[in-house]
Amino acid sequence: MTEIKKKKKKRNRHHKMTPLSKMLVVLMLGVSVYFIYSVVQEVMTTVSLQKELAEVQAKLATVEDENSYLNDQKTKLQDPDYVESYARGNYQLSKDGEKIFYLPENGN
Repeated sequence: MTEIKKKKKKRNRHHKMTPLSKMLVVLMLGVSVYFIYSVVQEVMTTVSLQKELAEVQAKLATVEDENSYLNDQKTKLQDPDYVESYARGNYQLSKDGEKIFYLPENGN
């Protein structure tokens, strides 16, 4: 045989896949698909959790602001002068001997 024919035969032998090697390729593809699927699932879970975390942090900021306001009100309501001023302004309460006059609004 000539050298070229020997090389062709050698090449042909290397390109033929045995049933075992075919099975290994299919198995490796299956494992790769499984791992890719797992990674995609983890990424989707992470994105979902990050979105939920952002929403919860926004709610927390709102609750902290409300808590700060209520603590401020609590401190103010412990001052008798503030309570008196608040009651007079919001509930039209008067001191003894005072009269309250209601003025018409500009449109009437």
